[in-house]
Amino acid sequence: LLKEECQELGQNFVLVDEDEPGEEADYVQFQFIGKHEGKEVIYDAVLSTLSMHHSSRLYEEAEEKIVKIYKDFIPYELRDENSPVNEEAELMMEELIQEMEDEETIKVSEFVEIDLDFDFGIGIDAALNVEEITVDVIEKFISDFNNGTLKLDKTLYSFKDGFED
Repeated sequence: LLKEECQELGQNFVLVDEDEPGEEADYVQFQFIGKHEGKEVIYDAVLSTLSMHHSSRLYEEAEEKIVKIYKDFIPYELRDENSPVNEEAELMMEELIQEMEDEETIKVSEFVEIDLDFDFGIGIDAALNVEEITVDVIEKFISDFNNGTLKLDKTLYSFKDGFED
């Protein structure tokens, strides 16, 4: 069915959330057909910009530090609409992120991680040093990945003002 859907769309992938990558897409989830150990498989991939990956790492690092300092701090992904917000902790987190960004504490490089124990097919989490994730970037990633010609830049990068609320 995925092959048929790709053929109908005239591309080598199907977006999971149905929205086309638009202006300034930082990440996109998509599925495509590839081979693993000689068998045809479905890959379920999340591809993000390296800048977005850097921002996520900054946030995670700051959150880990805040959780140790403020015992009542509830991490963002565990909150619901009734969760109390510790304003002091939130402010300190913003300051930590800014400080780490200014000091270039976190450095990241392009990567591809494969998850064989994924819910559906084989999972891929990847980040590339591109301005945005476009259809062309996705198609090139799939082509290079499937052909074994994907070359990752192992240079370590740090980004300024990459964090967004």
